[in-house]
Amino acid sequence: MANQFPKPFFFYLGALFLFNLLQSAFTELIFDEAYYWYYAQQLSWGYFDHPPMVAFMIAFSNLFFGGELGVRFMSCLMSTVTIAIIWLLIDNPLKRSYIPHFFLVVFSMGLFNAYGFLTLPDTPLLFFTALFLWRYKHFLNHNSAQNALLLGLTMTGLMYSKYHAVLVILFVLLSNLKLIKNKYAWMAVGISLLCYLPHLNWLYENDFVSVNYHLSERPNQAYSFEGFTLGYILNLIVNFGLLFPWFYWALFKAKTKNPFNRALVYLSYGIILFFFISSFQRRTQAQWVIAMCIPMFVLAFGLLLENQQARKWMFRLSMLSLFVLLYARVGLVHQPLFPIVYETHGNKQWVASVEKHAGEVPVIFENSYRRAPMYAFYSGNSSFSLNNIYYRLNQYSIDGSEAKFQEKRIAYISKYTTLGDFTYNMPNDDLFYGRFIDNFESYRNLRCFIEGETIDLNKQNHLLKIYNPYDKNIVLSKIKFHVGYLNAYKQINEVLPLNYELRDNNQKELLANDTTYLQISMPKSKKEKPFYLKFAISENGLPPGINSNSISVMQ
Repeated sequence: MANQFPKPFFFYLGALFLFNLLQSAFTELIFDEAYYWYYAQQLSWGYFDHPPMVAFMIAFSNLFFGGELGVRFMSCLMSTVTIAIIWLLIDNPLKRSYIPHFFLVVFSMGLFNAYGFLTLPDTPLLFFTALFLWRYKHFLNHNSAQNALLLGLTMTGLMYSKYHAVLVILFVLLSNLKLIKNKYAWMAVGISLLCYLPHLNWLYENDFVSVNYHLSERPNQAYSFEGFTLGYILNLIVNFGLLFPWFYWALFKAKTKNPFNRALVYLSYGIILFFFISSFQRRTQAQWVIAMCIPMFVLAFGLLLENQQARKWMFRLSMLSLFVLLYARVGLVHQPLFPIVYETHGNKQWVASVEKHAGEVPVIFENSYRRAPMYAFYSGNSSFSLNNIYYRLNQYSIDGSEAKFQEKRIAYISKYTTLGDFTYNMPNDDLFYGRFIDNFESYRNLRCFIEGETIDLNKQNHLLKIYNPYDKNIVLSKIKFHVGYLNAYKQINEVLPLNYELRDNNQKELLANDTTYLQISMPKSKKEKPFYLKFAISENGLPPGINSNSISVMQ
């Protein structure tokens, strides 16, 4: 395989790898990276938002380095190998004469480059997409048990990276339906499913919390062409920067007689069309289509090699993209060069400001799975995100970390109050308040259930079940019951107190690891008629939590 890489290619690739290492070491984490670093502190076969690959990457990086590089080293390595695999996917022998052009086109894709050093689930998604296509190419040339094994393992890597990686596999399959009759293709699928069983088991043991959130519980908003569909079209452009006309022209002109080329075309169009349709239901994000960068790069570089006019313009615009990208990447480190205050700016400063007041006291951030891990990463102190009904569930909601802070003195950070023992500013000048609580107690794992899938608000005396998963009784006087009314897009409209009566009037506590039954009367909504509701329990004067899934309201 080494003879497929000319020496100049290794020079450019090595220079890019070193550049990404330096960028990783000197750029502060973004909030999502801090969140995934938190994942890696407790390795598991699954997490609330994503499969576990990103956590495995960080844990491996941390074996060799500390600080930011201890989060990003594997991303630098993976992205380097991804580029090498893309080179192997290009069959045209002319490519050896255009190595600088190859790397310039790589630099034209801004988001692709960001995943060259940032550690996000999209980094392994890109790596395994490239690896999957490479192994699929070998599989087409030679059906064998060995190639089926390797193809199955790459499919596993895809699915452990991000859930919508299933689209990569699906659209490649649709490009070659003859695979349905191929025993080795089924062997690859079987190997993939076998290796994916640990995550499937994790989903089962956690009530499919990830699937439920992404498909059902995620809040949305009313459709607007500008915010949804037009925003999606702009994302399709942003992914390829100034070269986007040539990327899409190469896709439009691509031939599909060759099974591998057909896979590239089906995968590209499939992802574009899938998320285009999705854009009529919810706002999409630029990185959701990032996997199509691999097949479309192969097609676009083929156009560059064969079309002199395209090559001339792609080279010129790639040079311009290179300077813009270099400027932006330096700006990620040195804020004055950047047009806005970004997530990589000022994190050490605000963390130091909080630590100055809190000392070694654990810090609990209200409604922020982003600031809590960032504080823990840069301070080395304990932190936690306490989520209430105005926010959403996340990894802190399911990993049992709440128990570490019970009955301890903590600093409670909130944006939604003007009371506190201290204040601090975020880099964007948002003001936060911190107050000390000497004996912290929270019961966010209490769960509320009601019979049936819908609820009639006109009916009185509903039976509500409260399950207490804690190993201690909870005094009822410490908690209050609420109901949150949601609109059609599962956004909170209002939160109202819930009237209830105990079945046993003498009961003073929610018994440990037991279920308590309440007779409840639903309060009248003071705003628009709700489409969904959630039950919420507050404790010790804290805002009410998220203690049930969304329940449909009978219309």
